[in-house]
Amino acid sequence: MDVIVRPTPELHGEIGALSSKNYTTRYLLVAALSEGTSTIYHPAHSEDSDAIRRCIRDLGAELTEDDEKIVIKGFGRRPKDVKELNVGNAGAVLRFLMAVASLCPEVTFVNTYPDSLGKRPHDDLIDALGQLGVEVKHNEGRLPITIRGGNPKGGRITVSGAVSSQYLSALLFLTPLLEEDSEIIVLNDLKSKVVVGQTLEVLEQAGIVIHAADDYMSFKVPGGQSYEAKSYTVQGDYPGSAAVLAAAVVTKSDVKIQRLAENSRQGERAIIDVLRMMEAPLTHENGTVHVQGNGRLKAVEFDGDAATDAVLAMVAAAVFAEGTSRFYNVENLRYKECDRITDYLAELSKAGARVEERRDEIIVHGRPEGVEGGVTINAHFDHRVIMALTVVGLRAAKPLLIKDAHHVAKSYPQYFDHLRALGADVEWVK
Repeated sequence: MDVIVRPTPELHGEIGALSSKNYTTRYLLVAALSEGTSTIYHPAHSEDSDAIRRCIRDLGAELTEDDEKIVIKGFGRRPKDVKELNVGNAGAVLRFLMAVASLCPEVTFVNTYPDSLGKRPHDDLIDALGQLGVEVKHNEGRLPITIRGGNPKGGRITVSGAVSSQYLSALLFLTPLLEEDSEIIVLNDLKSKVVVGQTLEVLEQAGIVIHAADDYMSFKVPGGQSYEAKSYTVQGDYPGSAAVLAAAVVTKSDVKIQRLAENSRQGERAIIDVLRMMEAPLTHENGTVHVQGNGRLKAVEFDGDAATDAVLAMVAAAVFAEGTSRFYNVENLRYKECDRITDYLAELSKAGARVEERRDEIIVHGRPEGVEGGVTINAHFDHRVIMALTVVGLRAAKPLLIKDAHHVAKSYPQYFDHLRALGADVEWVK
């Protein structure tokens, strides 16, 4: 389905942040890898979290769920022998489960999104799994991918972190379960170090011991460990909330978002700092962000690697700032559901934004007077692009039609409901 976003000068109201996708995915995985019964309170509901629910159930976990929580009886280090797994369009889920699937005799990950996840490479993880003695059959690093495992061996493993930190996280989930001790060495650079910190935080909560170097470029992992069955509470999600906050600061607003912890380890918490740097009027107290927007913003420069999933929302706000903004160290945006630099900036330009791309930078020449709009936008099946382009539509002179906007459900199914609750003029069309 498509959505029409009409100019909306003011937003008012209060919403609760959705639950964190990243933490939900990790808690579901460590619960499945435990031998006992775990409880996860306030799990996220999205296509990505549904994908990992479906897959861990296929692998032998038992799940029961109500409105507040999900209870999981894990399969430990003995997942069920399954032939196929379907992760949908969830890249992190695929990569984490490629590692877990190495405990199975043979599993094929099918390719159901050839125009999105099906285009993304996984060579670095494939190479690392090979070092564990796992045979991987693949299509030039892409789906479909068959894992022939059963008895992976620990030891010294090297993995590149230049494209994604998810490869490293996948190994961190697997190696504690192997009989041998492991040493993981990260080659080249490591993108999204903050997200690795989230992985380590969840592993520690699950009773796993990992000795990490301060720079996260090497890890020592004792073998023969077991995941403990625990209770977990999922915190509010900064990546999804970033777009709502951006919408609030580009309009005249009085908006509150609850359940956003000040001490969160989510890198996208930086959206608060960036908006303050842009001189947006906001406060952040007792888990509530309160924006009293006036639509006036200043340009900013920001290293986006620490807050990858909030960069597109920051860019959307910068479209209306006074001056030229620069978001650098963001090359890994090119390896997401779409190329979030080239594809996103092409659509922003259509809407009337003045933007430039570099290999690893986004440059925005602000237009405080607003953009023209009045065009049809291709969001490239990407939930983050959909959310960010909606922000731009609120300040366009004429409506934007965003194609295939239902793909926002990948991470934030309630996004348009929440915007409507704040007064945004958005409407679904077939």
